[in-house]
Amino acid sequence: MIEPTIRIVGVTKRFPGVTANDDVTLEIAEGEIHAVLGENGAGKTTLMNILYGLYQPDRGDIFIRGRRVNFSSPRDSIKHGVGMIHQNFMLVPTFTVAENIVLGTSSPGSRIVLDTKRAEEQVREISRRFGLAVEPRAYTWQLSVGAQQKVEILKLLYRGAEILILDEPTAVLAPQEVRDFFAVLRHLTSQRRTIILVTHKLDEVMSIADRITVLQSGKVVASRRREDINAAELARLMIGRELPPMPVRDVPPGARVALGVEGLRVFGDRGLVAVDGISLEVHEREIVGIAGVAGNGQTELAEALCGVRPVHRGRILIQGREVPNNDPGFRIWSGMATIPEDRRRHGLVLDCTAAENSVLPIHARPPFSRSGFFDASAVLAFATQLMRAFDVRPVSPKLRARALSGGNQQKLVLAKELHRDPGVIIASQPTRGLDVQAVDYVRRRLVEARGRGAAILLISQDLDELLKLSDRVAIMYRGQIVHELPVAEVDIDRLGRMMTGGRNEFGMTPAT
Repeated sequence: MIEPTIRIVGVTKRFPGVTANDDVTLEIAEGEIHAVLGENGAGKTTLMNILYGLYQPDRGDIFIRGRRVNFSSPRDSIKHGVGMIHQNFMLVPTFTVAENIVLGTSSPGSRIVLDTKRAEEQVREISRRFGLAVEPRAYTWQLSVGAQQKVEILKLLYRGAEILILDEPTAVLAPQEVRDFFAVLRHLTSQRRTIILVTHKLDEVMSIADRITVLQSGKVVASRRREDINAAELARLMIGRELPPMPVRDVPPGARVALGVEGLRVFGDRGLVAVDGISLEVHEREIVGIAGVAGNGQTELAEALCGVRPVHRGRILIQGREVPNNDPGFRIWSGMATIPEDRRRHGLVLDCTAAENSVLPIHARPPFSRSGFFDASAVLAFATQLMRAFDVRPVSPKLRARALSGGNQQKLVLAKELHRDPGVIIASQPTRGLDVQAVDYVRRRLVEARGRGAAILLISQDLDELLKLSDRVAIMYRGQIVHELPVAEVDIDRLGRMMTGGRNEFGMTPAT
């Protein structure tokens, strides 16, 4: 019998009040792409952090190629050939590709000056060997998101990693980039590299994984070969039930324009044009999706629409009425709701209670405020009812928002924004970082809001989400809308080409 590359035996990890991993046993073969699935809180991230040396198990053993190991840090794990790429890249923007790749590889206390030419030659050689096209002298800030991910892979390969843990690696890639990225993963496995893929995208798991393991409440509930399972069964294993289909679209003809944008020009944080003359309309009972590779002005567009980033030129209209520049309060009173892309930084005040967060947009209105006095009892009663209506768990309005799970934090954001029955909703990355069940919940709430007459602008890196929810899709590239079409006419390959300006931004050369 061939010894597996990785063998995890009876691993248990506890934190105060919760068992994150409960007697987990798992085997991963050499040259395999092994997907690890599970809801938020299922224990998959904790398990990967143990394998990467960030955590140590309370009980259990880990074997790499038959040898028992005990990692006290990521430095230990990389010595044994285990590396991890996090969803948020760990690159220094002002460094070159070569400098980022060799960063930290010298011994502690070493005063050896970097041999830049030799580093660039090594990077070229390793990129050629693994089928990755890269320019070692390019500065990281100049690279597309896909190319930056490639640099992260090269960092691990440069350090000798033979086991690569990838956390949500396709979250910011266009369709062609995903296909090229998967081709590179296959090339890596052909060279005896082992890939562990942590993701929530079931369709991608079914297209690339050799084997799939599902965690639920810290336990392994299934470990199957890809050909022995389907996406519906995976979803059922993860959440304990099958997800019903989304309601069908119903866009009435002649619906009024609820959100109008005319010639919008907005600058980014570096003083460069981020939104360049965009015009669009969103009708009542309609979801318009904005597709595009990250960094093409989507964030700045959402911030300008919500009033937290100034508009240099152009107009924003709600129900035909122009709204003042840089005035979030006016937008709220005009019937706009906002689901920001970062719920922790911009959607909630984490150190405030769930109750206090629930009334943030309307705290000055009766019955919460009378004659300048805040009515805490009215707020608690309202928050309790709202948390039940939006399934925020636990229903503890006095609990601080930071104590809630990511999915429940997002439900709280939805609760405080959607209970007002807004006429316009700006939803930016509304399901980012959520598990399958929470994703389904958020999407259904948006569809319900559309059914009640809301006009929704949906900005998402998840193309599957855009195609499932949107009535029309607009493609954004370098701050402009380059094309717009009904979702029924979307061709995924053409969409991907337009998202990347007609070229492969990922820059990978798939192995043949």
